[in-house]
Amino acid sequence: MTDKIKAIQFPLINANEPEMRLVAIEVRQGQKVQAGQVLCVVETTKATADVTAESDGFVFLVQRQVGDTVRAGELFGYITQELNLDVQSLLSESQPAKNLAEKTGQMQLRLTEAARRLAEELKIDFDRLPKGEWITEQRLRRWLEEQSLPEQPIISPPMDATAVLIFGGGGHGKSLIELIRASGHYLVAGVVDDHKPLDSRVLDVPLIGRSEDLTRLYQRGYRLMVNAVGGIGDLSQRIAVFERGKSAGFSFPTVIHPTAFIETSATLADGVQVFPHAYVGSDAKIGFGVIINTGAIVSHDCELGDYVNLSPGAILAGEVRVGEATLIGMGVTVNLRVKIGAKCRIGNGATIKQDVPDGTLVRAGAIWPP
Repeated sequence: MTDKIKAIQFPLINANEPEMRLVAIEVRQGQKVQAGQVLCVVETTKATADVTAESDGFVFLVQRQVGDTVRAGELFGYITQELNLDVQSLLSESQPAKNLAEKTGQMQLRLTEAARRLAEELKIDFDRLPKGEWITEQRLRRWLEEQSLPEQPIISPPMDATAVLIFGGGGHGKSLIELIRASGHYLVAGVVDDHKPLDSRVLDVPLIGRSEDLTRLYQRGYRLMVNAVGGIGDLSQRIAVFERGKSAGFSFPTVIHPTAFIETSATLADGVQVFPHAYVGSDAKIGFGVIINTGAIVSHDCELGDYVNLSPGAILAGEVRVGEATLIGMGVTVNLRVKIGAKCRIGNGATIKQDVPDGTLVRAGAIWPP
């Protein structure tokens, strides 16, 4: 090797883990690079590292692909000071080392940390897992499907019967985490979300699964779920979460912020959420899965059907009836004894003076009837 040609080697990230996975190649064959520029990215089961150029020059790469298993000390390629230098012989000499690494890799099991945790949870025999490839959590789930193995071992329920899962990691989920903690009745054990990365957190609560994991989580011992999908744009999404949870066996506790006031004669079904400074009056009847948001007022003798979403600051006078799956916006005022039908959408700031038929859209700021 001359001063004009410098080897690019994979680093030893972890002394106990000489193998790693090539997760990104950031340069192309013959590209001019500067000292410190990232050439590729590698990861072990515990860490990720950038491989950078030690000097300015042109890169010539050993034939590799993203996803390959490589070892510390192996060649990624060379940096040359001149573009027209003949490095083909050096590249050819490097290839047998790569092939040997592939053969060695075929005898070893490589799992990411997320895949390892899942395999341990499911009590999978590690000797049965495929060798010679990098097994991610997604690859492990696909392997389970291919093997037609059960993903849900029977595990005894947790010692703490108050452990609750939050389905949905958005703003409503954050509010519910703090509401539940303020109430002191339940322990927030984890978040289920179909969109956030599996290694993320909502506030300080870890994300522990997707909707397809609900049965597995139930069989791990979780029994309670709180639906944090508000469904403002599409209430059917919120209803679908309840259906999935019920199918998996979950129960939905009613959660009430300590600053809310509920008259003793009011009745609340399961899955109801009552946020700070809300009021529920005498003999009010609140259906399954209803949201009574911050500062909302439900006066005496009101009846709210299942899945009604009452937004912050909405005011229902006495004996108001609201049908199933209706959304009532912020600051809405509903007059005494008015009936609002099922699946209506009442826009923010509207005033409702007379009955509203099923499926009606009342625009924000409007007075009903028009």
